[in-house]
Amino acid sequence: MARPIWNGTLSFGLLNVPVSVMPAERRVDLHFRMLDSRSNTPIRYERVNADTGEEVPWKDIVKAYEYKKGSYVVLRPEDLKSASPEGREAVEVEAFVDAASIGPEYYEKPYVLVPGKKAEKGYVLLRETLRRTGKIGIARVVIRTREYLSAVIPKEDSLLLVLLRYPQELVDVGDYALPAGKTASYRITAKEMQMAEQLVDSMSDQWKPGDYRDEFRNRLHKVIEKRMKSKGVVTPLVEDESEMAENASTNVVDFMSLLQKSLASKKRTPAKKAASRAKPKGGGTASKRATAKATKKTSTRKRAPRRSA
Repeated sequence: MARPIWNGTLSFGLLNVPVSVMPAERRVDLHFRMLDSRSNTPIRYERVNADTGEEVPWKDIVKAYEYKKGSYVVLRPEDLKSASPEGREAVEVEAFVDAASIGPEYYEKPYVLVPGKKAEKGYVLLRETLRRTGKIGIARVVIRTREYLSAVIPKEDSLLLVLLRYPQELVDVGDYALPAGKTASYRITAKEMQMAEQLVDSMSDQWKPGDYRDEFRNRLHKVIEKRMKSKGVVTPLVEDESEMAENASTNVVDFMSLLQKSLASKKRTPAKKAASRAKPKGGGTASKRATAKATKKTSTRKRAPRRSA
């Protein structure tokens, strides 16, 4: 059973609801250790003085801010403490906003708010009020030593506490060269838009999170199991060749033809089936590929080998 991050209160207006902040995500990454290949013993990272090469004990290490290359200002423990927020364990809702007004780029990390004993009434009251009004609460919360902006969101029978990014943490999309303006500026016809909408409609489905898995992690697990069974000896994986359209990165693409073929075939390629697509046989030619039919000209090149995990 997961342990609470902290126990405190969820406050909005004059109402205070005792809650526990619980983790809402599960780490499933595979962790690796670095070994010395000559003896298979773990490698240890040490704190070393950049000038002398000698190891530095923890008692002699201080924190500093590099304000320009090679120049630092040392911060003492009391300096860091003075800047830290009050460690009061509370989710203080400051405002309620429309749920649709916050873009997905602001959401960062979810937690679950669990009501304390005999606190169900206030919990349900806020949950159902948010659900009926289409609002979410904007709150500040201190987790460990840092203050976060967060959102209180109703989700089924729960209230989620989702940490938000500050605007200063986001890159302005205007910094990138993006295609702006109307569709007519890019010679997109009304017929192409209509067919694209029909294609999206034909591929529409309900969102079922359980249909999606971390395929890379599953494949890596199988590689590890194979390595263990063969006592450390496995056959290196060989990348398959993939044919790519010569003009795939340009605007010289027959969108009408591609849309017509997509609508005609009505084939779906959901994420859960992406890994099981049929691979080209060794004797196949470029004309047998769908991308080759769309662009007529093809070129064959090998993918760059991936780095080992």
